[in-house]
Amino acid sequence: MLSKGEHQSVPLSVLLKREHAQEKIERPDISHGQANQIKKGEDFTFLKPECQRVLGDEVTNFSVFGNVLSAIPADLNRYEWIAALPRALVAGFVKTDKEFQEKAQKSGTTVTFVIIEGWVVTVASVGDSLCVLESAEGGIYHLSADHRLECNEEERERITTSGGEVGRLNTGGGTQIGPLRCWPGGLCLSRSIGDMDVGEFIVPVPYVKQVKLSSAGGRLVIASDGVWDALSAEISIECCRGMSPDAAASQIVKEAVQPKGIRDDTTCIVVDIQPLEKPNPPQAPPKKSGKKVFKSIFRKKTSESCSNTERDYDEPDVVEELFEEGSALLSDRLDAKYPICNMFKLFICAICQVEIKPGEGISIHVGSSNTRNFRQWDGPFLCSSCQEKKEAMEGKRPSGNGRYSSDSD
Repeated sequence: MLSKGEHQSVPLSVLLKREHAQEKIERPDISHGQANQIKKGEDFTFLKPECQRVLGDEVTNFSVFGNVLSAIPADLNRYEWIAALPRALVAGFVKTDKEFQEKAQKSGTTVTFVIIEGWVVTVASVGDSLCVLESAEGGIYHLSADHRLECNEEERERITTSGGEVGRLNTGGGTQIGPLRCWPGGLCLSRSIGDMDVGEFIVPVPYVKQVKLSSAGGRLVIASDGVWDALSAEISIECCRGMSPDAAASQIVKEAVQPKGIRDDTTCIVVDIQPLEKPNPPQAPPKKSGKKVFKSIFRKKTSESCSNTERDYDEPDVVEELFEEGSALLSDRLDAKYPICNMFKLFICAICQVEIKPGEGISIHVGSSNTRNFRQWDGPFLCSSCQEKKEAMEGKRPSGNGRYSSDSD
């Protein structure tokens, strides 16, 4: 393995072109297993392996684990499709939340959405169901964010700034119990989809991380809070090492419920991403300290251009971070710096994909704090309905269905 000083930062386009050009780098073998123990019947999983999409005259397979989302244009090549995922997932999460709102469904959900395309893994998440990666090299990486108010100071500040209140349940006489919650509504989370009985500042905008594994592969553990309330990421990986995905998922659930019994729905999905010539589950890697492994293996992609580079790069033996963003502001997540010009078309709403008549679209940057670098005609654009939702999420106007916001006092 290369030392930290020897690492090169490799643009996404170079990684994918190299993978396509070198026949020795085969597409991975992907296997999965799942297990659960039910207390309330609220956990739901959806797994759809070997999906197909048309890429010019080629057909590319990818595996989708989690939920279903379709907010990506059909006319993108493979590099564009992968690069489009982070912002398309944001649009899809917000669009789904709008559909909950339009149907007056008040019960919401957390979501951890995982897409595997070749060796590239993209994860979008809201809430406290989380995804952890163990690389074949032994590094453990958190690919999702925990949006529980108890452990996320930045989210607490965002909510209070938008007009919400954060505090524990008051039982009278000044006694407060339980975890930190958002009021009104009493939700313990700062982000979810479809929670209509709390303020719009409980946003559906996901934290998104995208990484590229080395051709040695790795293992994903995707689980609900019933697992993570009981187990750390390290224990969840260690307790099932060497097992098949099915056995691993069952073992993780067993470890989570065994000490105190089942107190909540406890669900786990394990996904192995491996080279075709190595179908066995990951074995124990050499012992390394987590901090040193994180620093030496997980390299963040720089802002170097992804276009037409002629440099030669060695095949990476590390996990490459391609994208990471957790801002709750749509103007940050759907910005004009997006490298694909046809992702957000001029007369299509960037969130709900409805057609907008010329002159009726509203720039995503209108009303943002960083307007000096943008003009009203700089896209992408929103329809009036999505613009209203954006403003309500930012605490700038009451919600259309009477949900609490900072302007309703």
